[in-house]
Amino acid sequence: MLAAVRSAALVGIDAYDVIVEVDAAQGLPQWTIVGLAASAVKESRERVGAALVNSGFKVPPKRITINLAPADVRKEGTAFDLPIAIGILVATGQLASDSVAKRMFVGELGLDGAVRTMRGALSIARHALRVGISTLVLPAANVAEAARVSALDLSAPVTLGDLVRELREGALTQAREFCAGVEPANDATDFSDVVGQHGAKRALEVAAAGGHNVLLIGPPGAGKTMLARRMPTILPKLSEEEALEVIAIHSVAGVLGRSRVTEGMRPFRAPHHTISSAGLIGGGSLPRPGEVSLAHHGVLFLDEMLEFPRHVLDGLRQPMEDARVVIARAAQSVTFPARFTLIGASNPCPCGRAADPLGVCICSVADIERYNARISGPLADRIDMHVTVGAVALRDLSAAGNGDSSPSIRSRVERARATQRIRFARKPGVSCNAFAVGRWLDANTPIRAEARTLLQTAAERLGLSARGYHRVLKVAGTTADLEDEVEVAPAHIAEALRYRPRSGAASTIVGSATSTVAE
Repeated sequence: MLAAVRSAALVGIDAYDVIVEVDAAQGLPQWTIVGLAASAVKESRERVGAALVNSGFKVPPKRITINLAPADVRKEGTAFDLPIAIGILVATGQLASDSVAKRMFVGELGLDGAVRTMRGALSIARHALRVGISTLVLPAANVAEAARVSALDLSAPVTLGDLVRELREGALTQAREFCAGVEPANDATDFSDVVGQHGAKRALEVAAAGGHNVLLIGPPGAGKTMLARRMPTILPKLSEEEALEVIAIHSVAGVLGRSRVTEGMRPFRAPHHTISSAGLIGGGSLPRPGEVSLAHHGVLFLDEMLEFPRHVLDGLRQPMEDARVVIARAAQSVTFPARFTLIGASNPCPCGRAADPLGVCICSVADIERYNARISGPLADRIDMHVTVGAVALRDLSAAGNGDSSPSIRSRVERARATQRIRFARKPGVSCNAFAVGRWLDANTPIRAEARTLLQTAAERLGLSARGYHRVLKVAGTTADLEDEVEVAPAHIAEALRYRPRSGAASTIVGSATSTVAE
């Protein structure tokens, strides 16, 4: 007898149909799994066989052939255990074939028949709704994630025996009751905790408002990490569409339970500087999203950025430009979204004491040049804002009531983001200034004549690339949005120029620009 049960598998963060076909024929007792099944899938015959027996079902001594269609696409993971078990029960006459019609089954089985958690439940739920599935049967631990697809019926049996009993009765128990409400996040960190550093706070507010990349440069103990870790507290909450994308990525990566994205918080990823290129960008023999994708719609924080190997840092260049990562393999290419805000923190020199009035730098000029060269020119050009973070005097550390709180800053950021959403309403995929195409922004940004002249003069004297020119304009547009200004003024251009990488020429031109504005 032949049975066909619908299931699904993942490619990147997207799901596709898999039909689990089971044929139980007379012959020597054996199980054969075909359809480009990986090792974890082939091992399912041991798990499924034990689960069936321990759940009280019969496994007849027949020749059982299991085909995972389409047979030319490699299948990974353990989520085929449940549909294989159901297919065997249908093929051996222990379950009616019409009981699985218009239903999709995914989940791993324990040897005792328990239905265990899996990866990618949200992606599979979204796919099931698109292809007209009436009920998705999945593990109870994945219901809260899949329930975000509100139009799809879910069933979450605890064991295989419970599921088969309900299928025989003709009615599956709806699983909405398993989805408990989520309490809003309560952040213990706040920007008001940071003493001093008014310039760095202003820079991070601009970065949050426009989605700009930032590099914080300063001596050890200046507060670079403290500032960066408070960045999520001033970012707007995830929209529903953004949350679905982020949760899907974290689910595929298997880290959803350790993140706070289900609470509406934007991702904040802070990998160690010993991370590999595959860990940061994504990849591996079984392609998985890297840190840049896990930071999608959030913040990627690289502490001690210059300690990362240069080839690892250079891998960021394409994701920062394209907002996605394409991992090519011989059989297929997998695409992961990667639209993130990069925050880097670095010391000015190997010993960290250069430009620190309280310390003595022991590094030679050659050491400092070699250290700073770990960030390539093209990567530095993609970082909109280079901010110097000075050491805080010890007598100021006990100061109280130090500036705005995170909620007050967030309100200004949200207002600026709302202005940008209106501006880019007809530009799909663009939500803030940092993600806009430079040429379009140059042609459509209202800018005063004197501000345009200042920008062009500075670009020529600084030797800015076309990318650098447009990034200055983007940052200037964000500062104007924060001040509710319709036009970009010279003061906005001057502030944006102060955030460009500093050299001798840069310091001169920025200082001149500031003086011009002051006059």
